[in-house]
Amino acid sequence: MDRFHLDDRVAVVTGAGRGIGKALALGLAEAGAAVAVTELPDRLPDAQEVADAITASGGRAVAVPLDVRDLSSIDRMVQQVVDTLGAVDILVNNAGIQIAKPAVEITEEDWDAVLDVNLKGVFFCSQRVGRWLIAQKREGVIINIASQNGLVGYYNRAPYCSAKAGVVNLTRVLAIEWASYGIRVNAVAPTFIRTPLGEQTLRNEEFRRDILARIPLGRIGEPSDVVGAVIYLASPAASLVTGATLVVDGGWTAL
Repeated sequence: MDRFHLDDRVAVVTGAGRGIGKALALGLAEAGAAVAVTELPDRLPDAQEVADAITASGGRAVAVPLDVRDLSSIDRMVQQVVDTLGAVDILVNNAGIQIAKPAVEITEEDWDAVLDVNLKGVFFCSQRVGRWLIAQKREGVIINIASQNGLVGYYNRAPYCSAKAGVVNLTRVLAIEWASYGIRVNAVAPTFIRTPLGEQTLRNEEFRRDILARIPLGRIGEPSDVVGAVIYLASPAASLVTGATLVVDGGWTAL
């Protein structure tokens, strides 16, 4: 079981002030990693609460402001993490947004907002961390939080499905380009996960019934379902795994 430990590793989790990102930050810390909990500047108090919870449990953590749409913000984040925690060994690209509208109602602003965070942000965070790892001749792990909607379509989510499909294939490209440097790049594709934001959507009984009817295991995902997948991919136990998308969907995409 030692191969699942992340002792002496430094992990960065984007969008980690709440929801899945918060669970991932806490889970990575429990597995032994020092964690940079990143969040938008106006949500930094949320990230600080997560970092404080980690340090209160005996771990190492720092809250770092980050806007994945801003390349200078990404550069500052990487430098701050290196300065405070000493390295970046694991990057989890979790930050994301969703705008649920019929395709005929999507505006250019809607499209740009979703693609800028969910795809462009993933690429440039990966690029900046990848550059640092390559320059330091240091092996590392990048894990992109994609979605089952990057593999199958779903109503009213044209920008989201497009962005997440891009993340799945971007994962493959970075994996093959950076394998020679010892950098593994994988993705996790969850189904609908019960988060504070997701609960608002799931209150719609018709929507909830439709979701559950599509999941053979018969339940909505929990953040802990994603945590286990990320810890595995981040750990030495997955040392021969790169370019893969681990689907955590209760069987949705198997139908």
